[in-house]
Amino acid sequence: MTNIQNRLRNLDPATLYEALEQDKIYLIDVREPSEFAGERIQGAVRVSLSSFEADRIPQDAQKQLVLYCQSGNRSSQAAQKLFMAGFEKVSHLEGGLNNWKQQGYPTFINKKAPISIMRQVQIIAGSLVLTGTILGALVSPWFLLLSGFVGAGLTFAGVTGTCAMARILSQLPYNRV
Repeated sequence: MTNIQNRLRNLDPATLYEALEQDKIYLIDVREPSEFAGERIQGAVRVSLSSFEADRIPQDAQKQLVLYCQSGNRSSQAAQKLFMAGFEKVSHLEGGLNNWKQQGYPTFINKKAPISIMRQVQIIAGSLVLTGTILGALVSPWFLLLSGFVGAGLTFAGVTGTCAMARILSQLPYNRV
């Protein structure tokens, strides 16, 4: 893995912006459909990490392949898959979309897009914990198990990097953009 990380080229937002303006980049957004639908860098193509396959990515000698996600973690994982599939040159946006926006570069925002899966998870998990706590205090202490169950699920999601609630929510029709 270290060898792969050493091969991955980091592009800062200024360099990416300039190359996009010159049409020298094939930009791939590896975030999920709802994230891409809500906000993205203009000209990006979505190939979500959750269904990422190297054979779907064109190898164009005329354009530099650049991946990005929200923070840079998922684009690094996608790059690893490309290196293992034989790609020689892969770059990603250093710091992801967050860094791009912090540096003041433009994004396309769709105000009618559904909210991101992670925000949906936060709203539902928070509501369940709040409900379990209130019912536990007012009705029966057994309702506190609901809060404990949600807390355990969030802990498991954080440790393993997989979130069952996000997976379920991603199957809803409005999240399949």
